[in-house]
Amino acid sequence: MKLQISWCGLGIIFVLYSCQSIEPSTIGSEDLFLPEDLRVNLWAESPMFYNPTAMDVDEKGRIYVSEAVNYRSFKHDGQNPFHHDAGDRIVILEDSDGDGQADQSKVFVQDKDLQAPVGIAVIGHRVIVSSAPSMIVYTDHDGDDVADEKEVFLTGFGGYDHDHSLHSVVVGPDGQWYFNTGNAGPHMVKDKAGWTLRSGSIYNGGTPYNNSNTPGLVSDDGRIWTGGLALRISPDGKDLKVMAHNFRNAYELTVDSYGNMWQNDNDDQVTACRTSWLMEGGNAGYFSEDGSRNWRADQRPNQSIFSAHWHQDDPGVMPAGDNSGAGAPTGVALIESDDLGEAYRGMFLSADAGRNLVFGYRPKADGGGFSMSDKIEFVTSVHQSTEEYRWNNMDIDSTKWFRPSDVVVGTDGAVYVADWYDPIVGGHAMHDSLGYGRIYRISPKDKILKAPKLNFKTTKGQIQALLNPAINVRNKGFLALLQQGEEVIPEVESIIDHSDNPYHVGRAIWLMVQLGEKGIKKVEGLLNSESDDIRLVVFRALRSNNDNVLRYAGRLAGDKSPAVRREVALTMRDYSFAEIEGIIQKVIDGFDGEDPWSLTAIGIALDGKENEIYPYLTQQYGSDPLKWSNKMANLVYCLHPESAITHLKQRVVSDLIELEQRKRACTALAFIATPEAATAMLEIAKEVGNHPIQSWAGYWLQHRSTNDWAGYYQLKKEEKPRSSHVGVWRKELLAGETAFDTKIDLIKTMASDKEGGQMLINLAAENLITGSLRDTTAQYIFSNPDQGVRVLASEYFVSKNGQHIYNIVQMMEMRGRKVEGGEIFRKRCQSCHKAGNEGGDIGPALTDLKKKMDRRTAFDAIIHPEADIVFGYEPWIIKLKNGESKFGFIQGEGEYLSIKDGAGNIFSIHSSEVESRTRGRSLMPSPQQLDLSEKDIVDVVSYLWNIP
Repeated sequence: MKLQISWCGLGIIFVLYSCQSIEPSTIGSEDLFLPEDLRVNLWAESPMFYNPTAMDVDEKGRIYVSEAVNYRSFKHDGQNPFHHDAGDRIVILEDSDGDGQADQSKVFVQDKDLQAPVGIAVIGHRVIVSSAPSMIVYTDHDGDDVADEKEVFLTGFGGYDHDHSLHSVVVGPDGQWYFNTGNAGPHMVKDKAGWTLRSGSIYNGGTPYNNSNTPGLVSDDGRIWTGGLALRISPDGKDLKVMAHNFRNAYELTVDSYGNMWQNDNDDQVTACRTSWLMEGGNAGYFSEDGSRNWRADQRPNQSIFSAHWHQDDPGVMPAGDNSGAGAPTGVALIESDDLGEAYRGMFLSADAGRNLVFGYRPKADGGGFSMSDKIEFVTSVHQSTEEYRWNNMDIDSTKWFRPSDVVVGTDGAVYVADWYDPIVGGHAMHDSLGYGRIYRISPKDKILKAPKLNFKTTKGQIQALLNPAINVRNKGFLALLQQGEEVIPEVESIIDHSDNPYHVGRAIWLMVQLGEKGIKKVEGLLNSESDDIRLVVFRALRSNNDNVLRYAGRLAGDKSPAVRREVALTMRDYSFAEIEGIIQKVIDGFDGEDPWSLTAIGIALDGKENEIYPYLTQQYGSDPLKWSNKMANLVYCLHPESAITHLKQRVVSDLIELEQRKRACTALAFIATPEAATAMLEIAKEVGNHPIQSWAGYWLQHRSTNDWAGYYQLKKEEKPRSSHVGVWRKELLAGETAFDTKIDLIKTMASDKEGGQMLINLAAENLITGSLRDTTAQYIFSNPDQGVRVLASEYFVSKNGQHIYNIVQMMEMRGRKVEGGEIFRKRCQSCHKAGNEGGDIGPALTDLKKKMDRRTAFDAIIHPEADIVFGYEPWIIKLKNGESKFGFIQGEGEYLSIKDGAGNIFSIHSSEVESRTRGRSLMPSPQQLDLSEKDIVDVVSYLWNIP
């Protein structure tokens, strides 16, 4: 018998050729690591379900699973042996005998409209499935666990068959539905009241369907929302509202019983994933504010990837939260019960498929926001650290078989983790062909957790449901109590007055304000509470339920708690300045001058009202810009009103101000999109002489001339006349009367010249050179003196230097040599890719590649570089109206295209000069073109796997 290793399911699938049997070798619960006071057991596994993308829990403690068997089906061209022709499914799993393991599985619905759904919520007898372009509600009216009715609740979301799409709904403590969607737009969604969301960006790719996105779209609220979005909607489908925006792909969010929103966010670099508390109305900073430029286009000189990636140095952008490093964050949950133990109450769980773990965060109040620095590895398949990897004797990392896709808290208080294995995470790849998956259950060692039997016919049962650990289950108790009205006020009041669980108190407050005037009066009395948390949740609850917002805001604007003041500020955005003037002044007076969360909230409150507040700021905190305190400087930086242009310029040019503060003032000036600001920046560049500020001002002049200042200011550049010889070469090469030998000599000459090489690539793109002429070009163009030409040549020419054949199964058996691999990397790869602290910035950084994929997948990515191209690294051929062509990666769009060429240089082209643009394949040369053997590739991967 011959043993073949196939990377499918949740681990390695061993195929014996003689009998074709398939037996998964997977991680058992004994292979997972978690805190010593907890235990984990395997709760369910395939074939009870397949490819779990998301889970939710119903009132009976059963788990509903959304499957994505058909995920990325377009990649398989009908060759995937495991496919559901009738569409993907929702499966119900149940532990009917209470022994801690599921023993029943049934299909709730299978629907062709379900194409790789990545979100599910069970809300009463309705099951809400998120499967872009639609959010679909399936209703089980007769309780037989089969959907009876289907309603397209919302539609128009981008991201069909794409994980940067529509994600799970959770019900907030206010009874509203919260959810998010990734940046695979555009999202053109009309709610049931007719309000329309229009949101886009420059993000394209990942699927053949995600090829038309648009930045700068305006929604019916008059605002530009971009990228990934956090959204809220009423259960009746009305009142759609954007809660925050500009994520990359926040896979899931949750809302705690105080009304705090929490989420994680994927990155497109291996160092910049994040986990954060989410501020209402906040800009999370993935794109420029209107979505027209990605972070690479806006990365400033010497700015770190993490800061640039999330635009952390831009005024008005929320703090990014915890940098969780390389990975692929997925589902989230927040533990609000003591069932696991008091130490876990309040822990925010963030699953990360790329890191093979679920993080456990203990958020701590920090000014107007939260610190996420206190975290543990709640459960992982890699002992002690996700930075180290163990290898067995066949170089297969069994510790990486754990790929958590979602995490939920059950009605019993246990934590359930869905595990869908795929050998690669990220890059929109799909290598799994059997859909093997598992669900693990985590519970305390010292007690047995049982799912309660909830009786919704009694007030006691409804209260029990309201206090349940499962987030969507407690909504059914909320609604049942709400239907009783003032009759249940004594029971709800008892929770507020006597519960020792603050989350229970929070839920009771949200409910109480909806129980009529008596309930509102009771809650209003809590505005005097000594607890900052109570005053905060009271304000939020009162705000959500009546029209006296400004009265409550005025009362709390000077509150001792920065979190309460922050919340007051966030409510002011949609009011006129006249209505909020006194309130926002109190909030500003209480600002400590440093807290970034409070500062951002003030910016949100004064959006569009910056010039109106500026006289108060100068009167209260100083009209002399050279004597501004840090508080005043930070406020002006965040708000950057037009009326502050003169003051900002004075700070920038003054030697009395330290350099970093001068640069900060210069940056604030750069974010004022007016001709006066552009003129002031030009004057600064002339006045400061040979000083670091001059180069900083010069950077902003050049950068802004292609976006916010386009039309106001243009750098005067010497027009380099186009080389006449290039046109002569082209004409002679294409002329029918030119002798063949002359054409060969001409190609050799052009291939050794930068502009000639560009012309040859352009001719190949137009299919004007073929056959032996194309072969001759391929023989010489890879020696072109311009790196950009050499890189771009691989798009249309095949190097004849190498004729290697690659067998990944054999390569898996080879031992790599990291020293030799480092030498090969520096010679062949370093000009484009960074590894460690060295290398170019043309392609993605590879320092932490091992945290995103296994060796087998790394081999495949090198051998087939065109298969899965990271967003922002898709090559484009831009044909200009003057006959020239430009090549590179589009970094920003609008009046100007911002393009990074094959040498890493960024340049801009006015959109009026563009005749057409064509998306190409990967610019990364194939291993044949790089003359890499199987052994060379193994050595290079060994080097990458051993970078400190």
